[in-house]
Amino acid sequence: MSSQGFDDWVRSDRFHNSFLLAPDADLDFALQNMADNGLPQIAVSAAQGKFLYLHARAIGAKRVLEVGTLGGYSAIWLARALPADGEVVTMEVDEKHATVAQASIDHAGLASKVKIVRGPAVDSLAALPSEPKFDLAFVDADKRSNLAYLLEAERLVRPGGVIIIDNVVRYGRVSNPADPEHDGIDSQGVRRMLEHLKTDKNVDATTIATVGEKGWDGFCYAIRL
Repeated sequence: MSSQGFDDWVRSDRFHNSFLLAPDADLDFALQNMADNGLPQIAVSAAQGKFLYLHARAIGAKRVLEVGTLGGYSAIWLARALPADGEVVTMEVDEKHATVAQASIDHAGLASKVKIVRGPAVDSLAALPSEPKFDLAFVDADKRSNLAYLLEAERLVRPGGVIIIDNVVRYGRVSNPADPEHDGIDSQGVRRMLEHLKTDKNVDATTIATVGEKGWDGFCYAIRL
């Protein structure tokens, strides 16, 4: 991928954001808090965060499940979309990440809406009761476990609810298993999930490729049937 192509994507994101996203001190705090604490800079972009927020609002979500808290940036976007009695349950395996996220969520005044569950997400998801259901699940965690996350999300999300799984294109590497240099375990995890979805009767799904500040990637969008 040429640097010029990436530069174009970044410029385009920033151009559109200048019209559609207002300055936001709490989100800026969350990003700076992640940087100050050495967290990887892999949170969703501002435009992607706004998409999650708008989608949660559009479906009238009241309960949201998130797999992969990182520094709490996407959890803040999602929590803001919910009514006063709404809830985001977000799962994070890394104690430091969870602590940083809690500080940012507290700073944003959203502690009453966001519950961080610490520990391996596969175990935390299995421990969740099937009721009450979630309206939306956002999965942005270890790609090797994507299939396990998807199956638990299917159990936990209501019929008509939405499951969004991030990072399923990965600069096109997922579609090119013949490239040994770039065919990592993350891409293999995404492909296992896609192979399952081919015959999964519980959801109807598609992949949307994206470009922008986070490069060339995409998400899988599924409706729980």
